[in-house]
Amino acid sequence: MTEPSRQPHLTPQFCFSTVALRDFLRISRGAIDDSITQNLNALVTPAQSGFDPSSTSVRIPRASNRPIDPRACQEFKDKVLLPSWQARSDVLTYCAYVATSPDPDDPEVGLRAAETERNRERVVDERLDPYSARYFPREPRTESLANLLRQERSVESIVRSRTWGLVRERCGDNFQSAEEALNKWRGERESKA
Repeated sequence: MTEPSRQPHLTPQFCFSTVALRDFLRISRGAIDDSITQNLNALVTPAQSGFDPSSTSVRIPRASNRPIDPRACQEFKDKVLLPSWQARSDVLTYCAYVATSPDPDDPEVGLRAAETERNRERVVDERLDPYSARYFPREPRTESLANLLRQERSVESIVRSRTWGLVRERCGDNFQSAEEALNKWRGERESKA
């Protein structure tokens, strides 16, 4: 069975390192969600009666709806899928907290202040250059992180929706949404703790 994603050590530096943040999300999604069909196929119990040579005499379209043992499905969801989703949710939530907190270690604070001061001192003659009055200050890294997190949350929502649709189809699950299933799993996990 596939291993669930391991949550990285969460620090503000991890969040501000967009390469590390995106790599974690990409690798986690690739291992679990992008290969969900293969993961579900791995849960199918092989033929129990052995190989039947007559089964190759007629070509039958491959059925992807082979029954999966409900216990195997539940175990996959409880031990792989939902813990991976939770690890990604924890990272996104922590980084959202970092993005909304003041950033005393921002290395570009002085540079932005100098640019703003230079812009105030600049003399603009809009008759000569109508675009010279435009000033686009550098974006603080907390804003860049917040924008990245908005994008990644949208991607996460799409990925979960697609994955959960396949899980429901193959496992014959109830009609709860991916978020409802994750919240129920969280509640069960917290009540056990």
